[in-house]
Amino acid sequence: MNKNSWLAAGLGTAAAVLVMNALGVKLRAQTVPVPQFKVDPYWPKPLPQEKDAQGQMRRWFTGGVGGVCIDSHDHIFTTNRGGRASVYEGFSGMVSPYVIVYNTEGDVINSWGKHREDGNGSEVLPEVAHGCFVDYEDNVWITGIQDGIAVKYDHEGKKILLTIGVKGQCDGSPDAAPKSRHPTCGEKGSFNSSKTLLNQPPNLWVDPAPDPVTNERGSVYIADGYGNHRVVVFDRNGKFLRQWGTPGKGPGQFGPAGEGFVASGGHPHCVALSKDGFLYACDRMNNRIFEFDRVGNLKRTIPIDPPGGLTAPHRTADLTFSTDPQQTYMYDTDIGNNVIRILNRASGQIVGQIGVGPGRQAGSLVTPHQIAVDSEGNVYVSETIDSNRVQRFIKQ
Repeated sequence: MNKNSWLAAGLGTAAAVLVMNALGVKLRAQTVPVPQFKVDPYWPKPLPQEKDAQGQMRRWFTGGVGGVCIDSHDHIFTTNRGGRASVYEGFSGMVSPYVIVYNTEGDVINSWGKHREDGNGSEVLPEVAHGCFVDYEDNVWITGIQDGIAVKYDHEGKKILLTIGVKGQCDGSPDAAPKSRHPTCGEKGSFNSSKTLLNQPPNLWVDPAPDPVTNERGSVYIADGYGNHRVVVFDRNGKFLRQWGTPGKGPGQFGPAGEGFVASGGHPHCVALSKDGFLYACDRMNNRIFEFDRVGNLKRTIPIDPPGGLTAPHRTADLTFSTDPQQTYMYDTDIGNNVIRILNRASGQIVGQIGVGPGRQAGSLVTPHQIAVDSEGNVYVSETIDSNRVQRFIKQ
C-alpha cells in the first residue's frame, strides 16, 4: 500500500472512530444495565430516646413517613406524621420531630419542627407532612396537605427562607372542607385560580437551570394537587410565573378524587425535572405519568400498566431518576401494588422493580410514598399511613 493509500485508510479510520464516538453516547444510553437492588435491613438505626415531662425515657416514633429527600452530602431527610401512629406507640414512645435527618450509616444527625400537642401538624410547617425536596443550594423544602404552603428552610432547619402560599389558607372555596382545621383547603368548589395561594400541594422540584421564560435559575415547580389540579411555577422569590392542568381524564389532565379507597386526591401527586429539561408529573388517579416541557406543552403520556393485570389504584405516586448521566431509568412508587417500578425513560416500559410486594418484613413495602436516590444510586423509600418507616435499598 502506497503513502496515499495509507493516508486514505487512516482518514477513513479516523472518520469511523469519530462516528463511533458520536454514536457511542447514544449506544451507552441504550445499554445501561437495569439497576438491581437489595434491601438493607439494618438501616436506619433505632431512633433516639429522650426524657418526657415526668423524667421517663421515651423513644421517638415517626407516625407515617410522608417524604424522603437527599442533600449533596447524602444526608437523608424525612417528614413525619407524628400523630398518625398506633396508640400503643403513644403509651411508651414520644412523637418525633417533624423533620429527621440521617447520615448514610443510619444515625440521626439533625431534626427540627415541633408537632402540635395532639401530635398532628405544626404551627409553622404544613398541617400534615407530605413531601420534601433539597434544592441545588442545599436548602430544604417541605410541602404538606390539609394546608396551603410550601416552606423553604436553610440546610440546618434553623431559618425559614421563603414561604409560598399562606398558612391555613388555601386556593379553595370557603366550605371546601368544613370540618377541617383549615376549611378552605380541599377539592370542593373553585380551584386553580390563585396566583398567590396553593391548595394542599403534595410535592415540588426546584430547577437548577435557567428558566425558559425568565432565564433565571431556581424556578419552583409545584404539584398543587390535593385541592387543586395543576402544576404551578413560581420564581425563586415566590412570584407566580405560569401554570397548567385541569381536572379530568384527557391528555394533560389530572384525575379528580374518586370514591372509596381512591377518594384521596393528590393529582398531580409529584413533579420531577430531568437533566434534559423535561418535567414529569404523576397523575395518580389515572395511573399515568405525563412528560411536559418546562412551559407545559404535553410531550408524552406514560401509562403505568404492570404485567399480570395488577390493576390496583394509585400506581404512580412519586418518581425520580437513575444516577447515570443520561438518567436512563425512572423509579415510580406504585402504592397500589406496594412496589417501586423501574421504567426505561426513553420507552416508558416497565423493566424491573424494587421491593417484593406488600408486607412488614424488610424489603416488603406498605404504601410506598416518596422516593429518593443518593449519589451512589441507592434508593430510599418512605412508607406512610400504616407502615411508618423509611427503608434503604442498596444498588448492587
